[in-house]
Amino acid sequence: MNADPISRAAASWRARPAALQPRWPDPAALDEATGRLAQEEPLVSPADCDRLRGRLARAARGETFILAGGDCAETFDGSSPGQVRATATTLLEMAAVLAWGTGVPVVPVGRMAGQYVVACDRSTETRAGVELPAYAGDAVNDTLFTEAARTPDPSRLVRARDVAAATLAAVRPLTAEPHSPLRDDPATRPAWCDTTEFYVGHEALLLDYEAALTRADPATRTPYDLSSHLLWIGGRTARPDGAHVEFLSRVANPVALRVDAATRADDLVELAERLDPDRAPGRLTLIVSMGHLRVRDLLPPLIERVTAEGLCVTWLSDPVEANTFRANGDLTDTGRSCGGTRTCRFDHVLAELTGFFEAHDALGTPAGGIHLRFAGEHVTECLGGSGAGRVDALTRGYASAGGPRLNRAQAIDLAFKVADLRRGSPRRTGLPDLPHRVHRPAAPADRAGTSGPIPVDR
Repeated sequence: MNADPISRAAASWRARPAALQPRWPDPAALDEATGRLAQEEPLVSPADCDRLRGRLARAARGETFILAGGDCAETFDGSSPGQVRATATTLLEMAAVLAWGTGVPVVPVGRMAGQYVVACDRSTETRAGVELPAYAGDAVNDTLFTEAARTPDPSRLVRARDVAAATLAAVRPLTAEPHSPLRDDPATRPAWCDTTEFYVGHEALLLDYEAALTRADPATRTPYDLSSHLLWIGGRTARPDGAHVEFLSRVANPVALRVDAATRADDLVELAERLDPDRAPGRLTLIVSMGHLRVRDLLPPLIERVTAEGLCVTWLSDPVEANTFRANGDLTDTGRSCGGTRTCRFDHVLAELTGFFEAHDALGTPAGGIHLRFAGEHVTECLGGSGAGRVDALTRGYASAGGPRLNRAQAIDLAFKVADLRRGSPRRTGLPDLPHRVHRPAAPADRAGTSGPIPVDR
């Protein structure tokens, strides 16, 4: 295997600059952990990766709609079977609502079974004059502020793989039965509400982990990163000459790039050429996160350039990340403040989604889907919507290890609003009304939120 594609995929990135990688203190422990991972069973199959690639290709043509979503940063303790099922069930119910609104099959992609990492702005954190490594996700270290807990521990990579396997096992039974709100009314239920497919994706940030789980398709010897079906690169690791781009250019999974307000058209084209030189349908997805105030101005020129270059991409909108701010009780119309708790406004999330769809409708290009950060529980991390909470209530049920997430009610509410938006689009006119059996979440009487997460089966 000295020069075969698997060896190149697993090792060629090591000669490139690799951003945001942990400073593992014990190389021997890292070698032991990655050696164990290399012997483990893969988490997904090449066939399923190819199947998702086909679904993404159809979304690029407007024939399907992608619904990706889940936790901002998964934790080991927050991945009990009950919590996993709550998130997956929410995603499947949102998919059913969106299927009515779009008139096309909706493909669920869970942001789960691998998102155990946080892309830190700073490598260290200081409290009371004590400086320690920053929390980088459960696959690297612990949130507890002690030297032992914050020291990167390679054995956590092995545990991340084990928790991911348990997560997939918890999801698998849910796809055996339809999760449409219409499932008890076969006479009015369209076939595409009954999904038996469920894919997963995560940011391919920890390259030691990803490389150790790279395998060859037995039939073709083609390399696949079998830690997940879909893998993406964040803005801080999207260097054409960088290790992350090099690694993902070598595997056959569908891959994605984040596109933010700082993305230049020339850079986007260069990255697309590196990751998808053959311009294969379904290979490359672009996840747009620009902020509700900027998406209408910044996105159309990028769509036009990508179209002019003949690139074959699937466009998704991530409306949460770029609308996140820190709330200290003094919120402005632009949603900016300093200090306090990280949150976002539901109406800003909806505004970015609206701008994303308007841009595509105006240019006649398909909007392929959405990518959301949400929890299947009643957390209080985002303001507004049917699960609304005041600023002073955010901490009552704030459980995220990363950025803010919509709660279950807010996520379902957003699915209904997106369904309404797509029903009125030029590509989706003439669809039937949403049946009366599909219920929108009711706004709570107490807009302050709850005292904590809803109980789930642990």
